[in-house]
Amino acid sequence: MKMPFLFSAVALAAVLSLGACSSESGTAVAAEAEEGFVELFNGKNLEGWTISKENPESFSVVDGTLVVKGGKSHLFYTGPVNGGTFKDFELKVRAKTMPGANSGVYFHTAYQAEGWPEQGYECQVNSTHKDPKKTGSLYGVKNIVVLQEGQKEPKGGDNEIREKAPSTDGEWFDYHITVRGKRIQIRVNGETTVDYTEPEGGPTSPGFAGRKLGEGTFGIQAHDTDSEIHYDRFAVKVL
Repeated sequence: MKMPFLFSAVALAAVLSLGACSSESGTAVAAEAEEGFVELFNGKNLEGWTISKENPESFSVVDGTLVVKGGKSHLFYTGPVNGGTFKDFELKVRAKTMPGANSGVYFHTAYQAEGWPEQGYECQVNSTHKDPKKTGSLYGVKNIVVLQEGQKEPKGGDNEIREKAPSTDGEWFDYHITVRGKRIQIRVNGETTVDYTEPEGGPTSPGFAGRKLGEGTFGIQAHDTDSEIHYDRFAVKVL
């Protein structure tokens, strides 16, 4: 005789639980919206992005994730957000490296059909690739360096020697890049790896004449055929 009551109680609990989950989810979404971040990657396709002419097959979308795997190539944001041009901003990226992978996130850059981008800065994505400059580096300017046996400390830029990269292969990590005026800050999983103020005239490292703050778009690097990197978030807030 108590079964109908029991069923009703269980059903009510399920509804309340679902409502609570929906409320929490909605609160999270609302909080993110309040922060003013706009997602540049839609999780479905590469709409709003343009691949360079080199190895366009290096970029694909699989199960909501941007998969970067293949020969040297670059993917540039060319969509409508802020006219596709950014000066002062916060960028939140979520990425995952596979063993031996190398990639990078460029800012203040511009579309190039071929070659390594000549304009803007690169934030390195590299947990275990042979390049000693690891995730969290402002590439060639302020480097987080992990040396393998027999490797020498790279020349050019300031190096911080570590035992291990801030990111780990096979694990998602949060990359938070902030540019305000002449100041560049990089955080990996909440840890500040770079807090750099660009000197007058830009970096003095050889070969980095184009590495100057100004304005531009974002880019994602496919480095080599042995590298595989996943991205599932690329959100920006204009400052």
